[in-house]
Amino acid sequence: MSRNRRGAWMVVGAGLAGSLALMSLAGSACSSSSSVAPLTFVDGSTLLEAGADVVIAAEGGALKSWPPAGTAACSNPDVCPGDPGAGAVWVTISGESNALTGYPFPPDNFQADTYMYDGWEFHIDEYIVNVDHVVLWSNPNADPNNQGDLGKMTQIAHLDGPFVVDLHKGGRIIGQGGAPEESTPIGVILDQNDNGNAPFDPTTTYGFGFSTVQASYDAYNVNLDQGEAADFAFMVQNGYSVLYVGTATWQGSQSPYGCTQTNAGAGPEAGLLDAGGDAGSVVTYVDGGYDFTRMPATMSFRLGFATPTNYQNCQNMTLQGTPNPGEDYPRGIQTSPSQSVFAQVTVHMDHPFWESFAENSPVHWDDIAAQYVGETNPTATVEDMKGVPFYAFTDKTGTPLPWRNCAGPNYVPPGNGQMVFSTLSVPVNPQGTCTGTVGQDYTKANCPAIRDYYDYIRYSQSTQGHLNSQGLCFIDRQYPAPAGGS
Repeated sequence: MSRNRRGAWMVVGAGLAGSLALMSLAGSACSSSSSVAPLTFVDGSTLLEAGADVVIAAEGGALKSWPPAGTAACSNPDVCPGDPGAGAVWVTISGESNALTGYPFPPDNFQADTYMYDGWEFHIDEYIVNVDHVVLWSNPNADPNNQGDLGKMTQIAHLDGPFVVDLHKGGRIIGQGGAPEESTPIGVILDQNDNGNAPFDPTTTYGFGFSTVQASYDAYNVNLDQGEAADFAFMVQNGYSVLYVGTATWQGSQSPYGCTQTNAGAGPEAGLLDAGGDAGSVVTYVDGGYDFTRMPATMSFRLGFATPTNYQNCQNMTLQGTPNPGEDYPRGIQTSPSQSVFAQVTVHMDHPFWESFAENSPVHWDDIAAQYVGETNPTATVEDMKGVPFYAFTDKTGTPLPWRNCAGPNYVPPGNGQMVFSTLSVPVNPQGTCTGTVGQDYTKANCPAIRDYYDYIRYSQSTQGHLNSQGLCFIDRQYPAPAGGS
């Protein structure tokens, strides 16, 4: 395979490549006319050539084999494409350690770990991400006061996919946040392939960015297996760029601190109190506290996000130097004359569950579980959050939802009444409307405000892309949403 050094791969000589045959969700599972291609191995153990694009006629399709055919063999098939060496950029991807472990409850460390403060254990089975358009620019500090101003920056290199990766499976490379974080490689950039293939200058920095994109079969399957075929078909069908699959189980009873709740006020099912029983006595509504037992104790989730987003001019916590004003780390990457440099696409798992658009906010699940009161073993979806009032959460019956704290002194709810999530400075309008087309620049859409929890959870999720673990990027949403870089 020839790419004229426009971003390269190094291919495993043997092992599972995962040319994943994917049947459409429509159509009978027992249809005798269905034909599904087997998984393909790069060592030639099937008739399908590595890197081939296999199509199942009228039934769906198959992802491209990984790694692409015709490139140099990797010395270690579990770390492929391999280390490109001095002067080059090794592009990897990670969901951090929580993509591997989920959010256990109780956590090992109530002060240091990420966990659901309302006592839910979040078990992840699949965390599928579609990534494309890895880009390097010149002059990442052209505008020190505006990280998203690319006007004086020039694209000098790129690596294109798309690549589909299940980040729950981790990888054989220690992540840039340190063990136990793991990452897996998706490609290398050997030189300035958009600038005459000039070598990188190790004395300067280059801006870095990437995109999450809508799932399609025209993508390289980095590590999905046949068991994930239906979920990937589900992503394609709904235009999702990111999908979470797993189970949430309430474990707050195991907290050494117990659980407390705030007073959200009486709901429509509050009881009545007779002040004395005599004629003319006062009868008042009583709020005896929210009955959390009405929530399912265990529930599945299949949270899909149709939120394609460009993550631009990212900061880099592994880069030495002085950050620009108001930023945590210097921008971009810098190559080395003695070894390769990592550019790890990092997709944080916790962002959809934040109580605020502020970075590193506490995470919760009660607000989601409350939309399924009275149900047994439901499956939560993002679409079920349409119309849910995050600015004053209620459950499915309309009963006000309080904050629940199962972390004792390690968490203080932001209020002592009804559960409310914050959009910071992003406008809120429950009666607002949004127009626009997914895949276009969000500034061309008319979506001036967050309307409900459906809008909220998607907006928060779309901030999850980072560089090298913690480096914040400018957020350029490619779906209808309020403008803004956060």
